[in-house]
Formats: sequence, structure tokens, C-alpha cells
Amino acid sequence: MDVEQNLDHQSPQPSPPQTPKKLTLIPLIFLIYFEVAGGPYGEEPAVQAAGPLLALLGFLIFPFIWSVPEALITAELSTTFPGNGGFVIWAERAFGPFFGSLMGSWKFLSGVINIAAFPVLCVDYLEKIIHPLESGWPRQISILLSTLILSFVNYTGLAIVGWGAVLLGLVSLSPFVIMSLVAIPKIQPHRWISLGQRGVKRDWNLFFNTLFWNLNFWDNVSTLAGEVDNPQKTFPRALLVAVVFTCLAYLVPLFAVIGSVSVDQNDWASGFHADAAEMIAGKWLKVWIEVGAVLSVIGLFEAQLSACAYQLEGMSDLSILPKFFSSRSKRFNTPWVGILISTLITIGMSYMNFTDIISSANFLYSLGMLLEFASFVWLRRKLPAIKRPYRVPLRIPGLVLMCLIPSAFLVLIMVIATKIVYLVSGVMTVGAIGWYFLMNFCREKKLFKYSIVEDGER
Repeated sequence: MDVEQNLDHQSPQPSPPQTPKKLTLIPLIFLIYFEVAGGPYGEEPAVQAAGPLLALLGFLIFPFIWSVPEALITAELSTTFPGNGGFVIWAERAFGPFFGSLMGSWKFLSGVINIAAFPVLCVDYLEKIIHPLESGWPRQISILLSTLILSFVNYTGLAIVGWGAVLLGLVSLSPFVIMSLVAIPKIQPHRWISLGQRGVKRDWNLFFNTLFWNLNFWDNVSTLAGEVDNPQKTFPRALLVAVVFTCLAYLVPLFAVIGSVSVDQNDWASGFHADAAEMIAGKWLKVWIEVGAVLSVIGLFEAQLSACAYQLEGMSDLSILPKFFSSRSKRFNTPWVGILISTLITIGMSYMNFTDIISSANFLYSLGMLLEFASFVWLRRKLPAIKRPYRVPLRIPGLVLMCLIPSAFLVLIMVIATKIVYLVSGVMTVGAIGWYFLMNFCREKKLFKYSIVEDGER
């Protein structure tokens, strides 16, 4: 007995686990901002496609028919089910494990495809300064290194990523603030009401896809709900501020450039804001905006990689994926398995042609959003008495109406897709269904360990 007591006394006592740093309001606002926008970069094709007036009206009206409903749904469901996994939890609670798994596969695939584009964009901007990056092995190595470095930053912790997003957001937006102020004396308001240049045909496909691309993914931050400090109060506030902040970040530079610069409508391609900055203030501001574009791409990469990694952890907690997907780093308390898997898929896709694959990602995202809208309405009916810290102030008929308008837009995006998009999206969806049954087989044969989810939790 004395020997046992002595051994117990000599054995080292485990150190108490460190409390992970939670996301607070300000970092969460900027993470949402980078999940959705990352700055006015990429809004210019709306002018090229439909002219100044319709572009301005698009960025004024589209947030009300798309961004606001999506943000309201995210606020209610993230505060009702404040766990990592977000929309996967909502679909699983509404319709069961099969739809939870399908939602997870759709959103994860669309997410990693988007992430894969960011290191490529980063190198695209850098090659204007460092010319050897334009092609060949220097370009390939730089894409690989940028992906690995940015992934390691994500591994170091969500609090660092959140405050890094604040810094990146402020620095990348500052040249647009300066450009808008300098442009004020040069603005001619009649340019705002121009319907476009005579002889230029409107490209509605480009117009609607530009709006959709720049104003979606509000629900991505829901996969981080378990990492937010006091999510019941923080989430609704952060989403409200982020919606207003994002819309202003798009509209103010657009009003300034359209009103102060007169160019051919076809010149309004992606990256035109940098050329406009040179016309308005000089070469120095153009360089600053190009540097800001690189910083914005970094912020987009970090925010969306976090969303994908924590989504896999949430799917593991729901027993949709094996338990090792929820493994966390002991030093940084980050889901290192999710980060590693997302990074490896990102590296593989970084060297592919994205024209049809990104369109397929939009298609998969649209399918996921239709399921998300259905989950939102059905959970109101299925669980009417559950505590909802934030509640959209509408009854079920009003909620259906609120979801119908953005759903109609999603259907439009899918209808105008090309045959190759239908093929790629169909193959990925069949693969997602097969993945669900493979996981069930592994669970039955006990090939992997899975989290135990009680019926009451479902």
C-alpha cells in the first residue's frame, strides 16, 4: 500500500487543459466579411455585363433578397444549435443523418474548390511585380508554398486567424477609402444612371453570377459556432454589422469609380479598380490596391479554410465521419485533421482548370442552400418549442415567402448551367451519396471509431 501511494505521489500529475481562446465580436465580424467578400475586388464585371445603373441597383437590391435572408437564417440556427458543423447540424436535425451527410459533402466540396482558387489569385497578383511567377516551375512552386504557409497560419489558432482578418481587412480596404475620397470632386452623378454603352449587349449570366459570387457564403461562419464567445448574443450582432459593412465596401467604391471615370464599358473586367485608382490618384494608389488584393486573398483563404476544417470536426461530432476527424492539436487546439485534409485537396485542385469546376461548385452550393432553406422552415415546424435565443420575427408562411425569392434565384443559377456543370455536379453528388453508405458500412463493421450520438441529441 505504501509503495502504491509512493508511486502515485511520484507520478507526474496531468496539467490542466488550457481554455481555448474564443472568437469575440470584432474578429467574428471580419471573419464573416472574408467568408463573403474580402473587399470590392471582383465586383467590376457587373458593370461590364449590364452597365453602371443596373450594377449599382444590383449591389443595392441583391443583399435584401439574398444576403439578408441568408444572414437571418444563419443567426437563428447558429444560436439555436451553437456547435461546430453549422448547416450540417441543421440538415441532420431536420431530416436525419443522410441529409446531414449530403449537406456536408455538397458544402465541403464547393468550399475547398473555392479555397483552391485563392493561392492562384495570390500568385496572379504577385506576378505583376515578380515576373518569373508568370509560368513554369516558379509559378507551381509559389502556389504550393503559399498554400502550405497559409495553412500553417490557420493551424496556429482561430483567435490568431480572427485578429489577422481584422488587420487584413483594414489594410486592404484603406486604399478604396482614399480612392473614394479623392474621387469626390471628379464625380459626375449623371454617370450613375447610365444604362450602358450603346452597342454593348447585356450578359445576364455574367451579371447574376457576379452578384451571386460576391454576396454568398454567409452561412459558412456557422461551422465555427462552437468557437464563438457567447454565440447567442455575438452571432446576431456580428452578422448585422457584417451585412452593412460588406454592402458599403462594395457600393462606396463602385459609386466613386463610376461617377469619376469615363471608360469603355468593356474595360470593366476584374481588376479594373486598380486601373481606376491610377486614373483618379496616380500609380502609387494602383500599387496599393494590388497589394491590398493579395492581402484580401490571404484573408479569404484563412476564413474559408477555417470553415471547412471545423465543418469536418462538426460532422465527426455528429457521427457522420469517423472520430479521428475531430482530433485537435494539443498546442493550438485547432482541428488539425480537418485542416490537413482540406489543404491536401486544395493543393490537388490548385493546378486544375477552374472554369467549369468553379461553376460546378456554385451548382453544389445552390443545392446545399435549397436544403438549408428547407431545413430552416422544417425545424420551425418540427421543433416549435426549442429555445431560440435569436428568432426571425415571422411565422411559417412568412418564412416560406422569405425563402422562396432566394430559392428562385438558386434555381435560375442551376438552369443556366452548362452540360459539363451538370455532369461534374452529378458525379460529385453520386459520390456524396456513395460516401454516406460507405461510412455506414465502416460503422457497422467497426472499421473506425465513431462518436456516440444519443437519440435525445438528435
